[in-house]
Amino acid sequence: MTGERATGTCPDCDLDADFETLAAARSRIETHRAEVGHDPTWELRELDEGVERAGDDAGVCGRPECTNDDSPLVRDDL
Repeated sequence: MTGERATGTCPDCDLDADFETLAAARSRIETHRAEVGHDPTWELRELDEGVERAGDDAGVCGRPECTNDDSPLVRDDL
């Protein structure tokens, strides 16, 4: 996967940056919080196929009524 995967913005200043990796976005957001005390956010544009599948199979917040019971990713023995 290539291209911009995340955007970081801050409502308290002019931080508005695009990132090719989630690690770079997370690092910049955490550094900004630590250095200036602001609460920036990030928006994810695209996730790897496996992550999207896991999210779809888990449903909304993993609630049992929203999960895909046929998915090998769902464990009801926990």
